[in-house]
Amino acid sequence: MGTVKTSHRELPMDKIRNIGIIAHIDAGKTTTSERILFYTGKSYKIGDIDEGNTQMDWMEQEKERGITIVSAATTTFWTPQIPGSLFTDEHRINLIDTPGHVDFTAEVERSLRVLDGGVTVLDGEEGVQSQSETVWRQADKYKVPRLCFVNKMDKLGANFQHTLDDIHEKLGAKTAVVAYPIGAENTFRGVVLLLERKALIWAGDETGAKYTEEDIPADIKDEVEAERAKLLESICETDDTLLEKYLSGEEPTVPELKKALRAATIAYKLVPIYCGSSLRNKGVQPLLDGVVDYLPSPMDVPPAEGTLPDSEEKTTRAPDVKGPFAGLAFKIQADPHVGKLTYVRIYSGRVDSGSYIYNATRDVTERVGRLLLMHANDREEIPFAEAGEIVAIVGLKDTKTGDTLCDKDHPVVLEGISFTEPVISLAIEPKTKADQEKMGIALQRLAEEDPTFKVKSNHETGQTLIAGMGELHLEVLVDRMKREFKVDANVGNPQVAYKETIGKEAEAEGKYIRQSGGRGQYGHCFLRIKPLGRGEGYKWVNSIVGGAIPREFIPAIEKGVKEALENGVIAGYPLVDIEVELYDGSYHEVDSSEIAFKIAGSMALQSAVKAAAPIILEPVMKLEITTPEEFMGDVIGDVSSKRGQVLGTAQRGNVRVITAMVPLAELSRYVTILRSMTQGRASSYMEMSHYEPVPGNIADKIINKETN
Repeated sequence: MGTVKTSHRELPMDKIRNIGIIAHIDAGKTTTSERILFYTGKSYKIGDIDEGNTQMDWMEQEKERGITIVSAATTTFWTPQIPGSLFTDEHRINLIDTPGHVDFTAEVERSLRVLDGGVTVLDGEEGVQSQSETVWRQADKYKVPRLCFVNKMDKLGANFQHTLDDIHEKLGAKTAVVAYPIGAENTFRGVVLLLERKALIWAGDETGAKYTEEDIPADIKDEVEAERAKLLESICETDDTLLEKYLSGEEPTVPELKKALRAATIAYKLVPIYCGSSLRNKGVQPLLDGVVDYLPSPMDVPPAEGTLPDSEEKTTRAPDVKGPFAGLAFKIQADPHVGKLTYVRIYSGRVDSGSYIYNATRDVTERVGRLLLMHANDREEIPFAEAGEIVAIVGLKDTKTGDTLCDKDHPVVLEGISFTEPVISLAIEPKTKADQEKMGIALQRLAEEDPTFKVKSNHETGQTLIAGMGELHLEVLVDRMKREFKVDANVGNPQVAYKETIGKEAEAEGKYIRQSGGRGQYGHCFLRIKPLGRGEGYKWVNSIVGGAIPREFIPAIEKGVKEALENGVIAGYPLVDIEVELYDGSYHEVDSSEIAFKIAGSMALQSAVKAAAPIILEPVMKLEITTPEEFMGDVIGDVSSKRGQVLGTAQRGNVRVITAMVPLAELSRYVTILRSMTQGRASSYMEMSHYEPVPGNIADKIINKETN
């Protein structure tokens, strides 16, 4: 086992692995991360989620709920153990443990954006669950090569083959089984490394139990050989030289096969599959060897792409320590001890503590106060950091999530990070006058940390609205406000984040004339609006010709339009999926002003929307319910009564899995309702799917409620 390493020492870039652990809730990500920390010598004692003493889940709320809420980053070192590994020297692993709950999807999104490789943890009994599919697609979006670890092989109902079939069917991945299980459920005791034809057996379940190398058990020898033949074929198909060798009847050597598998994994042609039981301390060391052997170093991934500031000209930053500095801020964290921490992935060059760097996204210069290597919630100060590293910077004032930090003489704006819009909101108000100011600061800090958390003031009611990805998300944020910022607040019931859009084209005129002694106000414009496809957002088109409106007033009209879009027209919800074209207007030599044109733009948009068959949209959730057979009829009946549409049912072991699309408005406190209906034996999982029009009778109720 590696010894504890705390010194920041230089390892060549090809000896670094930036990886994330991604999976469905409860598949065992944090337990796997804890074992990795133990075996790499980063912690002497293994953390246990049930006891609330894990290293990676360090927040109070995480310990209480037994779930991961924020992604935790750590740095550790590993030297491959199994003879025959591609690499025999020490490697540095920067590890990010991400949340599995869909409400914290932003944490997964931002982590995948800056990682080079991923480990997907799957539950050996449940197979590929919904959130596993979601995070897999997120990893596909960022082209992140990954390994799969089929965890919980000791669990009742664990089935390796079933999980493999699931990976092929649901994820469409081409697998390469590297470690094959010996036994399952209570007979699971180790794995066979297929390429080396070695059996690794863990005698006990205790932490730190050493494995022994043994002969492959006689009863699975034939299975193992059949699986090995499949593995060889899969690897050789990705490499022409090996394929020629293989087809001529000559078996490539193990090092040749491993090199080809590394290349195929990095090119995302194959996904190596490992298996084990993290809780029982079995199978983690081969997985760590696999991380080093098959996942890319910063040198193996394509250069970071970006554009030059103020132009669309494309440029790249190669992973070169001697190149100009460039990095991406992917996470902001409020720390009670050192203030604001900005997590940065460095793509090229080097940054020194105390130096000045340029934020190309916001055009400001920032000072690097201190550089820290993070280990979950502990930190270690370092003098500098180089390409390929993930570090935290103290002292950045204006930098936000997704900003590019770089060398001022060689500016670049790297591709940012996109986040989904919140689907649920609630009203919040401070309990006392003293809480008022504290609440403003707390909400601002939390919104800075979490890009899917939005804060909005309703000027008419004087209320503050907070919006997020789900009830749990908002509950945790309100709880953090209370504990970390000592703010007591009254919280309203969760409200669905509806949106407005239009059903047809329309035109309207906006004319604002005010004469009140002295200089008047004059603004006049004509707008044409068209519906766009769902999810296309907002598009502005300026078709003014011949100076009907002077150029300096056009941004004011757009500003008025944007404000009207944000505040909605029929029920006060934001307007989306709309194209707004400014095609005519007039002005007054003396009386025209920006404010007059802004008001005219807002008036024109409101009139046009009223004439364009306005529609209210609601978020529709994909709901997956796992229930014992006897409650299936009741559950489906209940889903139908909630305007739900059942998409299908499937058998998984002795339970049924029902998939449905249900409007979020109907799912308030659904977990409690489902439990009481099934004697606490069913579980549900939901994630945002899409927006669709609200039926007429319900739309009328929403409009009347908002306008009364």
